[in-house]
Amino acid sequence: MNGYFRLVNEKGKSSIKLIPPTENGKVVDLNDVIEYLTMKDYACDLPPLKKAVETAATQETTMVLNHETRFVERECYKLTVTPDKMKAYARFYAASEGGEELTAEEVIHDLELKGIRNGLMRDEIEAFFAHREYCEDVLVAKGTAPVQGKDAYIEYKFNTDRKAKPTLLEDGSVDFFNLNILNLCAEGQELAVLHPEEPGVPGENLYGEPIRTNDVRKAVLKYGRNIEVSEDGNVLTSMVNGHVELVEGKVFVSDVLAIENVDNATGNIEYEGNVQINGNVRTNFSVRAKGDIVVKGVVEAATLYAGGNIIIARGMNGMGKGTLYAEGNIVAKFLENVTAEAKGYVTSESILHCKVMAGGEINVDGKRGFITGGKVCATGCINVKMLGSEMGADTIVEVGVDPGIKEHIAELQKKINEDMKTLQSIQPILVSTKQKLAQGVKLTPEQMKYIQSLALANKQKTEEIESATAEVKELQQGINDASDTVIRVKGTVYPGTKICMGDVSMIVQKSAQYCRFVKERGDVKIAPF
Repeated sequence: MNGYFRLVNEKGKSSIKLIPPTENGKVVDLNDVIEYLTMKDYACDLPPLKKAVETAATQETTMVLNHETRFVERECYKLTVTPDKMKAYARFYAASEGGEELTAEEVIHDLELKGIRNGLMRDEIEAFFAHREYCEDVLVAKGTAPVQGKDAYIEYKFNTDRKAKPTLLEDGSVDFFNLNILNLCAEGQELAVLHPEEPGVPGENLYGEPIRTNDVRKAVLKYGRNIEVSEDGNVLTSMVNGHVELVEGKVFVSDVLAIENVDNATGNIEYEGNVQINGNVRTNFSVRAKGDIVVKGVVEAATLYAGGNIIIARGMNGMGKGTLYAEGNIVAKFLENVTAEAKGYVTSESILHCKVMAGGEINVDGKRGFITGGKVCATGCINVKMLGSEMGADTIVEVGVDPGIKEHIAELQKKINEDMKTLQSIQPILVSTKQKLAQGVKLTPEQMKYIQSLALANKQKTEEIESATAEVKELQQGINDASDTVIRVKGTVYPGTKICMGDVSMIVQKSAQYCRFVKERGDVKIAPF
């Protein structure tokens, strides 16, 4: 229990008794004593009072204040209100010996008379009177603090930083071909979530005066097309596969990616929708799109892969390493030193020293309309203005079979040859072992296990060879049956050009104009246009 003090009022004398603390209680504070005596208008000599307080740290002591007869003092308290009017503390002082004590209800009523009506701490006040602890601040009232509101904010589910960031490679170097500048999104993917504002709850100080809360900011989702909004207006969802970006606070989703150039500023492009390149595609970069790729400029030694069509307005010089692949069609102003494959048709004004394969037709009959050098293959027809070269550049044109089928046949034949070599190394061992066993030679368990593995491999390879041979035969039959295709030359075909139609071919011996090549009676024939 804390140390405390009380007045002793007798006839002709007033004294102050100082009681020491018990156990770990606080000692009497000199300032407390001076403040109380000043409040009760008792004069005192400071040095003796200070000495008495020091003595009261360990033992009870009494000091005479004056030789006057004074009324007995009731128990009282000093009230302190914080500057923000949110808390009130009472510091209680003991009554004079024989003086009257306060009650909790008196204190509560007194606080109300002082204007404190909000937040009275009845439990704290009653707890004091149940176990008095003098010279200690007791929280007797506490205002209602306001609950501050929260601003609305938008949570974007994609990277809103539009600055290109190169990919770091394992060796610590930077891959400037992959800059991660695209935020790809899928149909049904959440793009942004609006978290609405939360209004605050006003507070009230001890005197019932309201305390305002801060103003909260609202937010609104801004968006463009291809975006679905939830019923409550708080969630944006993509309606298409494409890319998403934030432009001046507005969410845009496009299934057409429009960029100026593909170069060091963009890195490689990989996109779920269509890609439109208003400029050029530089050397060593790649563009991969699930939809169409449209290039309004030129393409250098780059790689373009489209799930749809590839259109190159000003053509492509692949420098021997450029590649085009389209699940649809390829249309280009010109193709030079390019490897190109289209599941559909290929159309160009000129094809120079390229390897071109088309699942449909190949049309090279524009203003220049020449195919010179390289190999051009089409499942359908080939229409060309000028075929071959006066300089004798090796030029091969082939129709009547899917180029992919011929490649597959070549792969199968290669595998058959490899499997045959494997059998040629296995079978002598199996024959020799069979002879030894017939002669009564016993093999160790390890040898038997090895021979069994060879026998199993022999069986598997034999079955694979038979299966591949049958597939090759079936595919070649389809090639032999291709007789309704044609190569049309609207201008001149030059000597040295090789014409392939299905399983037969011919080399042009002399120039011819306005002609066509057809397969007739198992041979390639030249016929009038």
